[in-house]
Amino acid sequence: MKAKELRDLTIEELKEKHKQFKEELFNLRFQHAIGQLGNTNRIKEVKRSIARVLTIMREKEISAERKV
Repeated sequence: MKAKELRDLTIEELKEKHKQFKEELFNLRFQHAIGQLGNTNRIKEVKRSIARVLTIMREKEISAERKV
């Protein structure tokens, strides 16, 4: 997902996306370990997506703290 798309989501939706990406990463690693993964680049993409989600969640937390 693009960062712009993620910024439009709420904190709860971001937490759900984070959970989905973590599950996908687990499945990709499992497939890679048993030799069934065709596109190994997908692991890298999912890791970056997880990092984007966490970064945007942190940005939203900081902006919420500043408003208070």
